[in-house]
Amino acid sequence: MSAGDLSGEFSGWGARGTAGVSFAAALAFTGVDVRLGGRPVLDRFDLSLTPGEIVCLLGESGSGKSTALRVAAGIQRVDAGEVKINDEVVSSPNRHVPPDRRGIGLMFQDFALFPHLSVLQNVMFGLRHLGRAGARAQAHAALARVGLAGREADYPHMLSGGQQQRLALARSVAPRPGLLLLDEPFSSLDARLRESVRAETLAVLRETRATSVIVTHDPEEAMLLGDRVALLRAGRIAQVDTAAEIYRHPVDLNAARFFSPLSEVETVVRAGAAETPLGVVPTPGRPDGRRVTVAIRPAGGVELDAVSGSVPGRIVSKRDAIGEDIYEVKVEGIERPLTVRQRSNGALRPGEDVFVIPNPEHILVFDRD
Repeated sequence: MSAGDLSGEFSGWGARGTAGVSFAAALAFTGVDVRLGGRPVLDRFDLSLTPGEIVCLLGESGSGKSTALRVAAGIQRVDAGEVKINDEVVSSPNRHVPPDRRGIGLMFQDFALFPHLSVLQNVMFGLRHLGRAGARAQAHAALARVGLAGREADYPHMLSGGQQQRLALARSVAPRPGLLLLDEPFSSLDARLRESVRAETLAVLRETRATSVIVTHDPEEAMLLGDRVALLRAGRIAQVDTAAEIYRHPVDLNAARFFSPLSEVETVVRAGAAETPLGVVPTPGRPDGRRVTVAIRPAGGVELDAVSGSVPGRIVSKRDAIGEDIYEVKVEGIERPLTVRQRSNGALRPGEDVFVIPNPEHILVFDRD
């Protein structure tokens, strides 16, 4: 990429607060089933969004998150259940409102731009109902908000990847839809761009006040963008809540593993606690003899100290991250080294003995089957 291309990627977006405001819509899935090739993809899927809310659908490939988005958009029909927008049934086995009558904005992973249309024409495409003058004015405003003023006569192939993403966003918000549906909108962007583009896109979504559904497989992205996060598994929602609540209180061990790698210790409850090589972990409400897994998160689960503590360990490896160090620490009685992330400290080096200090707030306990 040339220096000119780089400057285009990082050039400023338009002034915040200038995106047009939408009349936010309510969205509700109730008992939705979708089968593709005889295989259930959505299975009694239930989810409701309040007007103006941003919800991230998070899950592994094949969990059903993109299918849920396609159902909301009207691209995918349902085999059972119903979808309502503002209390109107738009999808059911007996009723199917087409996408262009749902008042939605769509933004796909590959942007789905029209290569034969100019930048301005791409945005005007969904504004024909406004008349030519009105459509031009609204399209210009949307392009200015995403920092593409002055590029109206260009074609999509003349834009960088980040600029194409901006164009796709402008096209989706220009009609001021009540419901915005975004399918992995940042996955094709270079890592250098993703953080800034996400932040600006979130600002645009907040300004429009449109109800938004964002599909992602990235837990960090979901935590940054969503008012709530819906964790999908095998076509159903395993847990839906704020990102902070899901992170602190995951519904099960698999949910915890999805949000971060874990160091796991299998043990048994005795006298209301689980004894581990890191010390005793409270297990209130669990009977004696219950088999449990104690899970320690890399960030915050334990802290390393070179001077004092009660649990000895030895650093077996260390990697530098931006502002943090990532350690592997061997603790007697734990089969695999603990992974620990904490603030950079040049005094802690591989081969050195340290003390491992547990932080109960970031240690989780799950029942084992």
